Amino acid sequence: MTDRAEVVGNFLAASKWADWRRHPLAGDASSRRYERLTNDAASVILMDAPRENGATTGAFAQITALLQNAGLCPPAILAHDQTPGIMVLSDLGPDDFASWLMKHPADSLGLYRVATDVLVHLATLPAPDTLIAMTPKVGAQMVEITGEFYASDPIPDLIQEMQTALAALAPTPNTLSLRDFHAENLIWRADQQGLDRVGLLDYQDAFVAPRGYDLASLLRDVRRDIDPALAQEITAYFIAKTRAGPDFVAQLACLGAQRNLRILGVFARLSKVMQKKRYIDLIPRVWAHLMADLRHPALARLQQAVQDTLPTPDEALLIRLRR
Repeated sequence: MTDRAEVVGNFLAASKWADWRRHPLAGDASSRRYERLTNDAASVILMDAPRENGATTGAFAQITALLQNAGLCPPAILAHDQTPGIMVLSDLGPDDFASWLMKHPADSLGLYRVATDVLVHLATLPAPDTLIAMTPKVGAQMVEITGEFYASDPIPDLIQEMQTALAALAPTPNTLSLRDFHAENLIWRADQQGLDRVGLLDYQDAFVAPRGYDLASLLRDVRRDIDPALAQEITAYFIAKTRAGPDFVAQLACLGAQRNLRILGVFARLSKVMQKKRYIDLIPRVWAHLMADLRHPALARLQQAVQDTLPTPDEALLIRLRR
């Protein structure tokens, strides 16, 4: 066994799940690893987050408590050893939104509305003062990774234009943002009621952002195509529920652009540093989302800066990014 396998094995051997069957689950973009542990009809989830790889279970526990106190549905923490970075979590169910909608595409509007209800609820809560706030400066700095790994050059002019756009259109971090709020991180719990129908995952990097950041994450999903008419309807639903002002559409476009500019760099880094080459296949969709948001008239200067600074992800660039 590897050292890490031995650590996890020892943890389980000393636990009440020692004799449960272990089933590896698909991982995410991080170094975390997941297993489903089963015993007849019962199941729990093991999260293995080695601290030496930069993962932390402490942040996950902190945000879990925030979400539970807010009346939302994260997994319950059944066991937690922070030193090696191991957790056992309640199993929220087998179907994330993406897999459910593959089988039941007619449910799209209903599921996305309920997911948006979660965001509307988050928008009513006081923003935690213990988390990083995405000010315009912080939001712009988050895009620096794209210069290093996607463009292979510093991008100071683009960073400045990003900060200027955020300062004008999305200046106020005022809402708890789960940050990766998309179909593969949402569990559909059809047998529950209200907001309990949406199980929440992968929120350990939560921060405080301008309202709409998670809506951009949901509707500019880089892993699956969303009908533009559905995205428009859900945006209108969010605006009506939160009573957002007339400038919200521009704010949403700005946040979507910031998010996807960063994702270009994140995915390029995943390929280069962590050898997760499959993320390069998603870059054309990321770019398409970025171009769509940059067409908003309020983002004309940022659009020009992107065109002047970043290469289009043609086949030659994608081949280079996979190396």
